[in-house]
Amino acid sequence: MSKNLDGVRVAILATNGYEEAELVKPKQALEDAGAKVTVIAPDAGEIYGMKHHDKTGNKTKVDMTLQEANAGEFDAVVLPGGALNADALRDYREAQEFVRTIDEAKKPIAVICHGPWLLVSAGLVKGRKLTSWPTVSDDIRNAGGLWEDKEVLRDGNFISSRKPDDIPAFNKEMIAAFAEGKEKQKRVA
Repeated sequence: MSKNLDGVRVAILATNGYEEAELVKPKQALEDAGAKVTVIAPDAGEIYGMKHHDKTGNKTKVDMTLQEANAGEFDAVVLPGGALNADALRDYREAQEFVRTIDEAKKPIAVICHGPWLLVSAGLVKGRKLTSWPTVSDDIRNAGGLWEDKEVLRDGNFISSRKPDDIPAFNKEMIAAFAEGKEKQKRVA
């Protein structure tokens, strides 16, 4: 596989109850493409995944806490879904500030399933096109966003998908967007 993301620093923001496939598969795809991926969570140690809403999945090592993280040190961010994860994460001021900083720098934000809840709470969806798990559509619309039911949707620096079945298309679009972001950063530097 091409290492077109060599040198790209990607943050994955998550906490307990993340949808396992939505963290593990994008993380693996990014690492396979050469990115350095850092899992950031509210607390040190490990976080547990879920296989849908009813089965506990595997654990993932936390590389850095939200309190230690500096969004300026990253080139992109991934927000996996999982209702428990997304609902808890949206309440952390540090997580909201992290995605605001990434967005202000026009760096890519890849989000799937319930993940857009953090973007809603951070005040970032007004006027933006997103897709998500269908039950999140009202939150996106109520925050001024434009929701569409698509496998993958790209709007500027936002890349979004609906569910685990969309991961192949999500990963492809995410890697393309992150590679473009890398090229833009090179031109700016």
